[in-house]
Formats: sequence, structure tokens, C-alpha cells
Amino acid sequence: MDNATAADPRPTLTLQQATDLTLKLYGVTTAEISTLPSYYDQNFFLVDNEGTKYVLKIMNSEESKKATLLEVQTSAMSFLHQHGVPAQTAVPTSSGQLMSMEKIDCGHGAQTYCVRLLTYLPGKTVAESPMTTRDLYHVGKLVASMDKSLQQMVSPNQDVFQRNDVVWSLSNIPLIENYISVMDGDPLQDVIKAVIEQYKSQVQPKLSSFQKGIIHGDTNDQNIIVTPVGNGHHNVSGMLDFSLLSNDCYVFEVAITIMYAMLENARPLDVGGAVLAGWESIMTLNEDERDSLFLLVLGRLCQSLVYGRYNAQKNPTKNKKYILSTAKTGFRLLAQLWELGKKEVESKWFADASTFSDN
Repeated sequence: MDNATAADPRPTLTLQQATDLTLKLYGVTTAEISTLPSYYDQNFFLVDNEGTKYVLKIMNSEESKKATLLEVQTSAMSFLHQHGVPAQTAVPTSSGQLMSMEKIDCGHGAQTYCVRLLTYLPGKTVAESPMTTRDLYHVGKLVASMDKSLQQMVSPNQDVFQRNDVVWSLSNIPLIENYISVMDGDPLQDVIKAVIEQYKSQVQPKLSSFQKGIIHGDTNDQNIIVTPVGNGHHNVSGMLDFSLLSNDCYVFEVAITIMYAMLENARPLDVGGAVLAGWESIMTLNEDERDSLFLLVLGRLCQSLVYGRYNAQKNPTKNKKYILSTAKTGFRLLAQLWELGKKEVESKWFADASTFSDN
């Protein structure tokens, strides 16, 4: 999380640099280019002379050092695409490589960045779309299907998914304490501290009973693409950003999906049951996982609020709107959930989940 180094690891290519890079590596002549939001990396939307759309993704220089991890992530995207999950795939360079390490000067010294040209998935993000509970059921189902498909993936470098150092993992919620000072003076700081303490006493002892496998790790409302199908409903048409793929607990994926889908929903309490029902149509949570779901959702909300504020303060000019996107409704949501309490929220989620049938 803390990249307080002399050179900022985040790439800041100009549109011209990105255009030139695309031509050099892929032989693609860009007719149209614009920037897309990103937390740590840099993404460009581009259209070539034939009208084909792509996303050019430039990884930050710190993550770019993990070449093997990036190779396995790129393979996972292709694997999922082949298994019916709407994931982006990498376009080969002119020399046949799925990724290229490029030394680029973004104005603060040359650094090496991993560059990939990805296929474009049409649609809008969940954050931009009014989702019905039926839509959210299908989101939960697709996320579970994706994780179940990943159980079949075989790679000689699969050990790279053992990533215990990822601060965003829900097993690392206590690490929020290292950054809690950014909330000084905020009345919700005490709530965040209480969530951490309850996580330590009520969730940590159960971690060993949680089912594990390779999970996406960041199924947020900006990383799930949907397309309208009429009557106010949507189909899930894309899963983006596999940079947090890791061997972790399946219930973490459920909690992350619920939390971010609640942010933009006019009726946030209706989200949990719908996502849970969709998930459990593919994989069932055990008793300990269900009992931990409320605190895991709150834990992810606390991570997002604290780390978002920390990063916005540390790099005030970098993607601030995107980094703080959770904060817009997140503080109100945290206060609401905390006030209602675990028993009331989980009762509603589990009762709602039992009303769904698979169609």
C-alpha cells in the first residue's frame, strides 16, 4: 500500500505516448483514444482504423516487477474466456507476446511497465447501472461460476497465487490499524476500530474452516460489466481486472461482491440476499462462513474507505475521484449497517436469499 519511493510507480503516459506504444508493439494504428479510470495502473480505451475497440493497460512499475504473476493472470483470463466467463483476453504483440515489459519515462525518470493490449468488453459497469435483485442474483452466480472454473486451471506457477501480503485480502483486515490515523476527527473512526476488533474476535478464529481456492479478489462495482436486456434488467457481460487473483477464501469473494454492489443501489439492504442466492446456486457457504458474512462486508467497506482516503491524501492529483468513489456513499452505508447490527442485517440477507429460484 505504501509506495513512498522517490519515483511514483503509477504510469502517467500521455495520449501520444500510448498511441505510439500501441503502433510500435501491436502494429495497431489508433483512430481514437481516451483514458479510463484506474486505481494504481493506467488504462486507455482505443479504436483502430477498422473500428475495433481495445483497452491498453499499463501496469504500475511495482506490480510490473512480478512478471510470473502477471503471466499467470494473463493465462487465467484466457482460461476463463475459454470456459464461458466473459473475461478480456490479451492481444499478442507483433512478435507474439501476450505482455511486454517497456521502459518508459513518464516525466519522473524511466521505469519499466508491463504493457498489455486487451480485448474490449461492451456494456456499462455495475456502478453506472440500476441493478434489480434479479440482476444481482446473476452477478453472484457468475462470480461463483468464475471461481469454480478457476478450480480447473492448472499452471506450473500456481504458487504465485499464495499472496499473504495483499493488504486488500479480507484475511488482513487488522492491517487497517496501520492507516487508521487518516480517519482522525471522523466520527466513524470509532466504528471502524470496533469492526476491526469484532473481526479479530469473531472471524479470525474461524478462518481455518473457510473453503479456499483461487478467487478474483476484486469483484467491485467498477470491475463487473452489464448490458441492458429490456424491462429494466441486465445481463452480466464482462469481468475486468484480474490483478488481485489469489488463493483465498470463497466467502471473501461473496462479501466483496455484496459490499460494492450496495454502494450504488437505492435499496442497499436488498443486495446481500440476491448476491448470496446467486452464489449459492453454484457453491454453498458453510455455517462459519455465513456467520462471518456481515463482518466481512463491513471489513471490506472499512478497507476501501481507509485505504481510499490514505491514497488520496498521499497522491492528491492521481485518480482522486476514482480512488474516493467508495467514500461517496460508503460512510453513510457503514453507519447504516453498524446501527442495524449483525443480527438484523444477516436475518434479512438469509431470508431474501431463500426466496430466489434459479431462472
